[in-house]
Amino acid sequence: MNQKEYTPVSDDAIKMIATINIESDVAVYTQIENSIRFAIASETIKAGEKLPSVRDMTDMIQVNPNTVAKVYRDLEVMGLVYARRGMGVFVREGAVDRCKDRVRTEIISRLFEVTSEAKSAGMTVAEIKTIMSKCLSASPVSPYSPAPEVLLSMAKKTK
Repeated sequence: MNQKEYTPVSDDAIKMIATINIESDVAVYTQIENSIRFAIASETIKAGEKLPSVRDMTDMIQVNPNTVAKVYRDLEVMGLVYARRGMGVFVREGAVDRCKDRVRTEIISRLFEVTSEAKSAGMTVAEIKTIMSKCLSASPVSPYSPAPEVLLSMAKKTK
């Protein structure tokens, strides 16, 4: 039987996917799904690459196998991955562009919502820009990590 060679995702992709925060308000399932989508959108995971097996992913992030299986099924329904029985789950051709468009739209919508909330709460544009600048310069962390204390301390500063 002649099986086609495949490329597993990189170690960087594994680190990106396997970083979840149990303390986050975002459900673990959503964190895993988004981490994979973000990795595809950023091209950390490329078309044709094989995602970790359900068992491997479960071992890495210590969640129920049904959670990972559901994430993979939902990503398949979104048209981002496909499953090959006995071989695994692979990223589809064209998934990067679809992911980039979807993820960017979602993030822009959330940024608009957050900045609108900040302005409604009485924060000035200058304060919002200062906070955004500090967020952008913060060391890279998981999207679901708690905000660094240096950022949270800015909430206490009033003029």
